[in-house]
Amino acid sequence: MTYLVTGATGKAGRAVVDHLLRAGVRVRALTRDPGRADLPEQVEVVAGDLNDPDGLAPALEGVVGLHLLTAGGDDYATLRTGPELAELARRAGVRRVTLLWNGHVGPVERAFEGSGLEWTRLEAVDFMSNTLTWAESVRSEGVVREPFADVPTAVVDEADVGAVAAAVLVRGGHGGRSYSVTGPQALTPRQRLATIAEVTGRELGFVELSEEQARERWRAAGHDEELIEILASWHGSPPAAAFTVVPTVREITGREPGTFAAWAARHAELFAAEAAGQEGVVQEGAAGPR
Repeated sequence: MTYLVTGATGKAGRAVVDHLLRAGVRVRALTRDPGRADLPEQVEVVAGDLNDPDGLAPALEGVVGLHLLTAGGDDYATLRTGPELAELARRAGVRRVTLLWNGHVGPVERAFEGSGLEWTRLEAVDFMSNTLTWAESVRSEGVVREPFADVPTAVVDEADVGAVAAAVLVRGGHGGRSYSVTGPQALTPRQRLATIAEVTGRELGFVELSEEQARERWRAAGHDEELIEILASWHGSPPAAAFTVVPTVREITGREPGTFAAWAARHAELFAAEAAGQEGVVQEGAAGPR
């Protein structure tokens, strides 16, 4: 029996791979570029693109459990191939599917809801690893520039999302259910930066962007308007589920979710100053050890 992980080189996908391997099952990983996958040698790596389902049938052969993205491509746009993917999974004999939510219910979720397969939607509100987008400016300038500085979200360690997905796929018993997956506390971007300052021993500054400045930056990054609207809505005025801490990780895996402080400590070197003299940089809204 094989378990297929799509997006296997991504934030949560790699964690799903790791936890499935710990469960002792056979793992196959789907990626658009197998040559750059850098996955454990016991993982079978296959090429494929969720936006082009015609060539995915071989990847699904013998698969009993499927971890599936609901967004794909370089711009993480919502996948429109849900009906084709659901039919391929049904024909292959897939029994269980975890659907990694992309902030809203889209074509993939709707297709699997009507597929007859045992699907479970995982609504990870915000990955802690998204904070790594700050690393370069923290290293080089000691400052972060982001919008919505004081809007909290219950950020979750991607390793915990992987653990939940693997447990659902291997053990079953969660068909037709949707789970919010959160960390143990809701934190604002400003509070997350203060935690990074604490674990690195630096004083760091937070400069809050306006929403329009944020939208312009997302456009410059190549995001389409659909994704920009999702980002602005989610980060600026999130639903209550985004900042409500729930016990999903503990209830499904049997252990407590990791804290942001622990995550930051594991990644502290990525936020370390690039050169001597950077530690003292302080900007507007400075956050750090007092």
